[in-house]
Amino acid sequence: MSMLSHAPCTSRTLFTAMTLGVAVFVTGCASTPPPTSQLAVAQQAVNSADTARSAEFAPLELRTAREKLLQAEQANLEKDYDRARELAEQAEWDARVAERKAQAEKAKRGLESARQGTQELREESLRRVQ
Repeated sequence: MSMLSHAPCTSRTLFTAMTLGVAVFVTGCASTPPPTSQLAVAQQAVNSADTARSAEFAPLELRTAREKLLQAEQANLEKDYDRARELAEQAEWDARVAERKAQAEKAKRGLESARQGTQELREESLRRVQ
């Protein structure tokens, strides 16, 4: 026989076992909360990217943001809150990249249009002088 089968069950042993059990139970109950705010921020970022015409100027980045947002929502439904939070944060940043890229492309096109307009005015003024 082993020595454990003959070990006396003292109040100290019981207290230690109960404390450990309560700690495990409390740790299990204190799980990660749903990433509600991160999902909302990611959705808002995707909406902003849509408004900035990212589908036209940054389609890959916008598609990636949408896919990650959908994955985050699915992970949230599956109560995998850590993964949902991580994917929502990635979706937010991908959407912000898409928005900035779209803004930069629109600014670039605006600058090119202004340069072309200036060139046309120069050419017209030179024709008048001749």
